[in-house]
Amino acid sequence: MRERWPLLMVAIVAVLVVIGAVVLLVAPDPATRAAVEPAGPGEGTRSEPRRELTLEPVPSGTMPADPFTSMPPGTPPPSESVPTAPPADAPEPVAAQYFAAWQAGDFAVMASLVDNPPADFADRHRRFTADLRVASLSLNPGETRRVADDAAETSFQGVREITGLGRWPFESVLRLGLRNGVWKVLWGPETLHPALRDGGGLRLVENKMTRPATLTREGEPFPADSRAGDYFVLGGAWTQLSLEEVPSGNVLLSTPEPEGDGTRTTVARRVQSAAARALDGVGRPAAVVAVDVASREIRAVADTLGAKGAFNGLYPPGSTFKVVTAAALLRSGLTPQSPVPCPASYTIPNGRAFTDSDGTDHGTVSLSTAFALSCNTTFARQAYERLRDDRLRAEAADRFGFREKPGLSSCRIQPAATPDELGADAIGQNSVQASPLCMAEVAAAVASGVWRQAVVTPGADHGPSVPMDDGVAASLRSMMTAVVTEGTAARAGLPSGTAGKTGTAEVAGAPAHAWFIGYRDGLAFAVLVDGGGSGGGTAAPIAAKFLKAL
Repeated sequence: MRERWPLLMVAIVAVLVVIGAVVLLVAPDPATRAAVEPAGPGEGTRSEPRRELTLEPVPSGTMPADPFTSMPPGTPPPSESVPTAPPADAPEPVAAQYFAAWQAGDFAVMASLVDNPPADFADRHRRFTADLRVASLSLNPGETRRVADDAAETSFQGVREITGLGRWPFESVLRLGLRNGVWKVLWGPETLHPALRDGGGLRLVENKMTRPATLTREGEPFPADSRAGDYFVLGGAWTQLSLEEVPSGNVLLSTPEPEGDGTRTTVARRVQSAAARALDGVGRPAAVVAVDVASREIRAVADTLGAKGAFNGLYPPGSTFKVVTAAALLRSGLTPQSPVPCPASYTIPNGRAFTDSDGTDHGTVSLSTAFALSCNTTFARQAYERLRDDRLRAEAADRFGFREKPGLSSCRIQPAATPDELGADAIGQNSVQASPLCMAEVAAAVASGVWRQAVVTPGADHGPSVPMDDGVAASLRSMMTAVVTEGTAARAGLPSGTAGKTGTAEVAGAPAHAWFIGYRDGLAFAVLVDGGGSGGGTAAPIAAKFLKAL
């Protein structure tokens, strides 16, 4: 028994050690105990809210780090509040993307930005364009403004070009809304045009109209196929096209009634016929305009340019504008005999280079010869040396009608901001633009020594007349004669007594315009072939055909 007692004591101690170790392992630490045990008197009882963690998959053979024990000592536990959703995108980028896609005709992108777009979203846009004959669309969005936390709108303006009617301005609103945290376009038919709101519609209406035909100055109808239908009522019948709202019938746009109530114009039947036949076989859009030098009455307008381009169109006149530049140089002290350089290339000091089409260095020649050869280098240099301080623009505006003015013709020139611009203006490029009628008025001014606006209605007001210096007018007449006898129009077959000036007007990315202006036997004229290339090779022969038919 005594031998067993020590062994029993050892066993009891071992059991107590094991029990103590187990108690230490399962007991919570003080921090944990403080969180779950009741607080002291007067504090009540609280417990931590339940935390749910979402764990990422753990690669095989690794253990995830404990999100709490891995924090530095003293770091407070993560916030227990529910995280807020990230802020929604702003509406501005959505509106901008929609307008850009609309301008590009990308209906798929447009539909992707719309909240619940109709199934025929793209077809509606296509039908709208086709039914109303929309040739082009331009959009000008305003600022996007919030009208509520989840709503915004963008007011915008637009212009549609309607075939047969012209420009059709409109205004509308693009509405946007916040849908499931994403800004979307809230599209309705009124987005296309306000007239489509609440089931409204738009339609094109054609009405056949009959009116007495416009007559020539002789009191006769215009000759057949006169190519003057954009300007006068021919044959007494015409079609009025109008754009109307449905169902109100309100007319938004309509073709104006053409002039013509059986009264006479200043057009001469024989001259009109010759102008129209001169364009037979010309494969490019073109125009021939003729003006009586003494009366400044329009004797003919044959036009395949469209949109009354012979009167209102604005085209770079190219070297035909050298008539105006030459007038300014003559007023600066030069004469037709003054020696001037005509190199193959000339560079304005610290500026751009100008070249001649034939690439030939003609050396020093007279101003008249440089004009006849149409030396770009000569006129760019002389303008730089003699016509700075706005002298060229003033000559064109004050003495040749290149300014805003009432009347039938259109032409303009801007002040040159740099020597390079001045050099380009001097050869009829850069800011210089003119219609064929404007350039016919220039030719008539040289022939008579007085600039006046042309008219097409007998007895109409010509406005003020601007006389030229006698010496300048006489010098220009001799220089324009040299163009036909020995210059760029010498091979065009023009009849004797013709004086004129060729022009080849460059157009970026397109063929050059072909010009020829001049006068003969009291009739001034201008010929333009849009994209026709060489003035001497294309426009001057048309002028020859016209003059020989008179």
